[in-house]
Parts: sequence; structure tokens; C-alpha cells
Amino acid sequence: MFEVRISKSTLKNLIRMPEKIQKRMGHLVDDLHEKGPVRSKWPNYSKLEKNKYHCHLDRKWVACWHCERQTTIIEVYYAGSRENAPY
Repeated sequence: MFEVRISKSTLKNLIRMPEKIQKRMGHLVDDLHEKGPVRSKWPNYSKLEKNKYHCHLDRKWVACWHCERQTTIIEVYYAGSRENAPY
């Protein structure tokens, strides 16, 4: 099991997202918690850098997270529109 942390700015973005996307984000967090940072079955999943990953929640919405090696802590540092994604 992994501990999933969500940054404050990401939480603020989540509140503004449509309910359908909020639910998908909840499913992603559950998946990260149970299975870890490599989630290759999610749409458009990719490794961004050494320990950074992202996937699409929908055509317009994405989530980004990172996990340092040798830890069980995953931080979701971005969830929001694809246009503003930090990659």
C-alpha cells in the first residue's frame, strides 16, 4: 500500500472540476494507493521524468504525480486542464 498525498493547489483545482472528473480522480487516487505510481492502464499514461508520471482523466483533464524511489509516498502535484499541465 502507498500513501497518496494531494497538494493544496490540486485540491483547489479539484473543487472546480466537473463531478464526473472528480470521481475519476478519486478512482485514480484509489488505484495509486493500492498499486503504486506506475499506472499504465490509465488513458495516455506516461512517465514524464525519472519519478514523475501523468495520465488523462478525460480528453480535457489530466493528473500528474511523483514518487521518490525507496518510499511509499505518492504526491499528486497537479490535476486540472490539459492546457495548464506542468509538463
